[in-house]
Parts: sequence; C-alpha cells; structure tokens
Amino acid sequence: MFHKYQHLERFGTEEVEGIEDGRCYVFPKIDGTNGSIWCEEGEIKFGSRNRELIEGEKDNAGFMTANKNLDCYKKFFVDHPDVILYGEWLVPHSLKTYSPDTWRKFYVFDVVYYNSLYNGYKYIQYGKYEPILSEYGIKCIPLIAIVENGTSEQFYALLDKNNYLIEDGKGAGEDIVIKRYDYVNKYGRITWAKIVTSEFKEKHIKEMGAPTIKGATRIESRIVDKYLTSALIDKVFNKISNECGGWSSKYIPRLLQTVYYDIVKEECWNFVKEYKNPIIDFNRLNHLCIAKIKELRPELFTAR
Repeated sequence: MFHKYQHLERFGTEEVEGIEDGRCYVFPKIDGTNGSIWCEEGEIKFGSRNRELIEGEKDNAGFMTANKNLDCYKKFFVDHPDVILYGEWLVPHSLKTYSPDTWRKFYVFDVVYYNSLYNGYKYIQYGKYEPILSEYGIKCIPLIAIVENGTSEQFYALLDKNNYLIEDGKGAGEDIVIKRYDYVNKYGRITWAKIVTSEFKEKHIKEMGAPTIKGATRIESRIVDKYLTSALIDKVFNKISNECGGWSSKYIPRLLQTVYYDIVKEECWNFVKEYKNPIIDFNRLNHLCIAKIKELRPELFTAR
C-alpha cells in the first residue's frame, strides 16, 4: 500500500531538536520530483510524493512509465518484497547544472522495511541498503559525510561538498539532508533535517551587514522574508511548466496560489513555534507573497 514519505524539517527547528547529538549521516539533496517504488501482491507499484500512481493518469513527470519495465526492480522485489524504495526522479526543476547523462533516472535516498504483521515501518541504514541495491544496479544517493555529535558550523561547511551529479565547474548542488537512524524527536516521530543552501546564503549575507528593508517588522513580512525564496518560486514554476508543456502568463494565478499554499502547508508549524503563536493576518500574508514573487521574478509576468 502507498506510504507517504516524511516531511523534511529545517535544521535548527524544534521538530529536529537534538538530531545532531549522535551519529549523523549527511547526504546531498537533489532537485527532482519525489517518487517511491514497492511491491504489492507480486505487482510493482509506483508513487509520487502524495499518491499512488495509476495507469492512464498523470504519472509524475514520466516516472512510472520510464521505470515500470526495468529488470533491476523486478529482480529486486522478487528477493525483497517487504521494502519501499524512496528516491528522486531527476527531471528539470530549479537546478539546471546536473550533468547531461543524469536526467530521467531514479536515485534512491531511503529504504524502508515494512512489516505488515505489526503495521510498522523501519528505516534501513545506508551502510546496509547501499551494497544490496548496488548488486541490482539500482542507483543510490551517496553519503557526503558521517558526523559524530556535530556542530552547526560543521554541517554548514558540508553544503559546498554537495557536488553529486553536478557538471564539472558548475558549483554545488541544492541542499543537504541530515539523518540519524536512532533519532526520534520530542513528539515521538522519526524526522530528518535539511539545510537549504539559498536560505543559508541569505542568512549570512544579512549577518555580513547587507542592508535590510525598513518597515518589514510585522509578523507577516518576517514570514515572507524568511520562507519565500527564489528556490521555492523556481520549483513551483518548473513543476507547472513540466505539467503544462511550457509556461504561459495564464498560469500566473496558479503560480501565486501554489507558492502561498506551499508556505502555509509546509512552514506554518515552524513559524507558529518560532514566533510563539502569533496572530497572523493570512490575507495580508497572501498579498505580501504575491508582491515578493513579483519582486523576485518579474520576468514571469511579462505576456507570452
């Protein structure tokens, strides 16, 4: 049965408090679309981030169509029918610096063992699943480093080490993910942390004395300033373009509302905790989101 992959939480937030206190495995985060593969009653199944993929319906940027007949998965699930493969189907989103031969391939980033008797899901450690998947020719996102009781500075320094799949001379990749396989947060959930490269750079620009905009003191402005990034806009833009066969100004309302939706859905709990249960004017928040999208990406609003 379909099992949705967990949400990654920002490093330093309450949801992943203390994750650094132990043996952490740090991985590149690549910029594609989330997918999963599993076996159910002898049939290989495919999922996107939020749903099982069904023949004849949208199949997550060609993910199911491209992978459903590959022998590597058929052989693997004959031998390992009780696991779920989670990974990234690499299709163009915001990051365009991957090597040409890396596109439209599936890269596994987590393997979960499912025990139907106990209705339990257990993450398998990288060192155990990587050699097994390699035997079947299934690609895995590799480790950047193992960090014991790490500091923030040690994790931030690894952002520049994320060059997996990146074309030579094109810089570093998107973000990094921090996993600790024995970690459960204070709410009893297994949760991984992420460090977003663009947000890290923006934070340090401010710390180095770059000017800030006066008047951006209301809570809604602070939320937009922190969470609405160019990377988020690009991700939504590319998803719409991929689904619709290109960009047109008629998709602007969808872009605006999807970015706003993503901030409210994905980040609401973070800013509720950060700002101690603030009173938020969501109408104003929506207007500020629209204004910042236009400020950061004015070229999207020219008629085409």
